[in-house]
Amino acid sequence: MKKRVFSGIQPSGNLHIGNYLGALKNWVASQQDADNVFCIVDLHAITVPQDPEILKQKIREVAGIYFAAGIDPKQSIVFVQSDVSAHAELAWILNCFTPMGWMGRMTQFKDKSGNQKESVSVGLFDYPALMAADILLYDTDEVPVGEDQKQHVEITRDIAQRFNSIYGETFKLPKPVIPKSGARIMDLIEPTKKMSKSDDREGRTLPLLASTDQLRSAIMGATTDSQKEIRFDASRPGIYNLLEIYEGVTRTSREEIESKFSGKGYGDFKKDLAEEVIAFLAPFQKRYQELIDNPSHLEDLLKEGKVRAEELANKKLAEVKSKVGLG
Repeated sequence: MKKRVFSGIQPSGNLHIGNYLGALKNWVASQQDADNVFCIVDLHAITVPQDPEILKQKIREVAGIYFAAGIDPKQSIVFVQSDVSAHAELAWILNCFTPMGWMGRMTQFKDKSGNQKESVSVGLFDYPALMAADILLYDTDEVPVGEDQKQHVEITRDIAQRFNSIYGETFKLPKPVIPKSGARIMDLIEPTKKMSKSDDREGRTLPLLASTDQLRSAIMGATTDSQKEIRFDASRPGIYNLLEIYEGVTRTSREEIESKFSGKGYGDFKKDLAEEVIAFLAPFQKRYQELIDNPSHLEDLLKEGKVRAEELANKKLAEVKSKVGLG
């Protein structure tokens, strides 16, 4: 049997080249080898304030990006999290078996809440329980994540083990999988920070739906350094980040890239990189626009995904409810 893989993206901010190279590209490539469940995690998005109309638009935008990137609805399940009520229901049940201390140790909550811990939502604090429900509902074997999300999969394993120890074998223990290449594309201006889809400051990211002028401008303005040699050197984060993007969009070896730009300056390299990124995204953007221009077809794809997801999720939820004595 194929391994089951679960992953999801929040419908907030603007998905960028890092999301494509670090997640979407790998999701598409894995479809032949894995039984994939890909979710648009809108319930997670409302742990912080959202404009309702923009959120609705972003849900469809992310769905369009999934399919335009190459996610095949015949091979993979794609659905909106809030369409499958088992996610919220299992999250509540898992809350009742998760110690407060476990939640308090989550570094992402500490980072996001800052000094506002008394005023942020309970949902933001409780985020890991919902993520655990997302994963455990589908008997997930692997969860592809960035390094910053690894702790969420680890607490999912802890919650599953705790439940299993009380009620017997119920949940699989999922394994976090961190992609080896392109998993951490950095901010173009501050290349020591991860590129963020929630950062809307101009020139810091390469949004997947950006115009050619926006892409070209952001790359030409990206931070480099005072040295001249163009090579993969992690101690020089600016040029290293741009080279990783080049590697990701061209699928060229590092040796070939360094050889190509030997003796050339940053200006020549950035111009070449801009054209490669634009060429890489052009067919994706064309497919995306075709999907968005046909909203009824996009809705039909999401409805099909919902039906398939519910079949799996409701079966697991019924097993859990029976074991804890509900219903």
